[in-house]
Formats: sequence, C-alpha cells, structure tokens
Amino acid sequence: MDSMLQIAKKYWLGVAAAVLFGIAAVLIYLKLHTKELPENLVQGSGRIDGDLINMNAKYPGRIAKMDIYEGEAIQKGAVIAIIDSAEQKAQKAQIDAQIEALIQQLAAREIELSIAEKSLPESLVKAKANSSIKKSQQDELDAMINTQKSVVSQDQRDSERLNNLFSNRLIEKHQLEMVMLKLQGDKDQLSSLMDKREQLSKAIDISQSDQVEASAAQQKIAALREGIKASESGIKALKASQTQMNAVLSEMELRSPVDGFVMEKIANNGEVIGSGMAVATLIDPKSLYLKIFVDTLKNGKIKIGDPAVIFLDSDPDHAIAAKVARIEQKAEFTPKEVSVASDRIQRVFAVHLQPLNVDPLLKLGIPAVGVISLDGKGLPTSLHAVPE
Repeated sequence: MDSMLQIAKKYWLGVAAAVLFGIAAVLIYLKLHTKELPENLVQGSGRIDGDLINMNAKYPGRIAKMDIYEGEAIQKGAVIAIIDSAEQKAQKAQIDAQIEALIQQLAAREIELSIAEKSLPESLVKAKANSSIKKSQQDELDAMINTQKSVVSQDQRDSERLNNLFSNRLIEKHQLEMVMLKLQGDKDQLSSLMDKREQLSKAIDISQSDQVEASAAQQKIAALREGIKASESGIKALKASQTQMNAVLSEMELRSPVDGFVMEKIANNGEVIGSGMAVATLIDPKSLYLKIFVDTLKNGKIKIGDPAVIFLDSDPDHAIAAKVARIEQKAEFTPKEVSVASDRIQRVFAVHLQPLNVDPLLKLGIPAVGVISLDGKGLPTSLHAVPE
C-alpha cells in the first residue's frame, strides 16, 4: 500500500514538473519571439490633446449671471456669463437721449424751413412790388408839384401886375383880393403836395428797407438748410456711437463659440473682473487629437492624410478611425511618459492623429496608442493586436 502511494506521488510530481517545464518553454519562446508590427505600420503612444478656448472678458464689470459647471456640455451661442456695467449702460442711455433730442430739433427745423420757403419769397415779392408802386407815386407826385409850382409862379406874376393896376386905381380892390386869394390857395396846395412827397419819400425808404430785409431773410432759408444738415450729421455720428455702445454691451454677454464642454470655471457670480480676464475655459471635441512620437526613420515615411487608428486603454477593442493631421518639422527629446522601441532613440518627431469623427470616449489628457498605416492597409482593429 505504501509503495502504491509513493508511485502515485512520484507520478504527480513528474506531471507537475512537466507542466512547469512547458510553461517555462512557452514563456521563453514568447520572450525570444516578440510580436512585431508589419513594416507598413507605425505605432506610437501619447496623450489626447486639444485646443482650449479661453472665454475672456473684453470689458471690465461685475458678473451678473454665470450658471455653468465644469464638464457641462455647451451649445454654440449659449450664454457663458453676463457681465454688468452701470457705466456702459449710463453712456448708452445718454447717447439715446441725445439722439432723441436731435431728432426733435431736426423736426422743428424742417417745419421752420417749410414755413420760410413759403412765406419769405412772397414777402420779398411784396416788398419789391410795394417799392415799385411807391416810386411810381413819387414820379407822379413830382410831376404834380412841378405843375403846381408853375401855377404859383403865374399867380405871383398876376398878383404883382394887378397890384400895380390897383395902385394906379385901374382895377377894383376885390379883383386884387381874388388874385391874392388864388395865390395863397395854390401855395397851400403846393405845400400840401410837398408834404405828401416827403411822406412818400419816407414810405419809399421803408419799402426799400423791407425789400433789403426780405432779401436778407432769404439767407435764413440757407441757414436753416445748413442747420438741418448739421442736425442730420449729429444724429448720424451719435447713431455710430450708439452702434458702438450696443456692440460693447453685446460683448458683455460671453457666448460659446463652439459646441463643446466646460473644462474649467474660473470666475463666479458677483465677482468683479478686469478687461482681458478669463471667466471659463471651453474645449471643442472636434479639436481633440492624439499626439504620438516617432523616430527619425519612421517620420520620413509618414505623410499628411495617412489613415490611422487610436486605441484607449479603457476600451482596447474600440478602434477610433483617424488620420495624420500634422507632422512637426523639428525634432525634440523623447518625453519621459512616452516609451520608445529602443533606448538609443533620444530625439523624436511629434505626429498629430485627428479622429475622423467626434468620439465621446476621447477626453483631454488620457493616454492612448496610435497606429498609422503607410499604405492604407492592415490597420489593427484591437489594441491586443498591437505589440506592447
């Protein structure tokens, strides 16, 4: 019985030794025959990178509203923050009031111009007509005065002749009195005509003054037109300032320029921020890429647009289709976190792999492996098919 147990024990010990020897042989074989990529494939590791978007305040103010949180999905045009500035609002209100005042002033000047254009030319016409009539009356009156002077001169000669006759008792006294009475009447009439002429001369002076005034009033129309132009120019300038102020107030609302995510919330409600200060950082998923590093020999074979795949450690069987988007022109030292095929490689070139489509698994900073096909063939479908 004991001999049987010893034989069984030796048997199982031999089986165990054979299994261990087989495992060791397999491990040695795998160690000596490591899996290698085909010649048409280039492999590299790195981290997911992307272009961050800083949402900076263009003008200073106090944050009145900012209802975002880190990691939140943001649509293009969504409000990130609203900055309040009482000074900017006061300036806009002042400009609006000035525009309204100038508009009312312009309307009043246009009404005044309309009245002037209708009334002032008519006044000038009337003044010219009145002046012409007065001059005609003056000419007529001068003719009457000359005639009356002749009559008075004749009366004086008659009075002198009859006075001689009366002195010589050749005529009766009443005849002399009649001549003297007629002389006095004609003198009075001449004096009256002279008074009328003086009045008419003053009236002519007044009518000429009215004509000059009416002519000068025509300049008022030109002045009103210039005033209207000045008001219109003032309104135009203020509206330009109004447009500028509206643009400033529009800039006080920070809106997302992309469909993306909030990476970092820097400021909070109620904080006073200065010009140029950042309130949040966004990222566009379309800008994410994998930055890998390849040696000089492999870099010479890679072309912009070469197809590639990206694998994440968290989902090794999910191949993310990509392409070569950028190849750095200058070499750099191998980053510490990136392993290379040989320790002899000290200088490498960075290559950017851009996903063909937005993938929700891609996040900024996570490690990944990229594989590039130099001829468009043989890209792996799983990370397990890629040598470590």
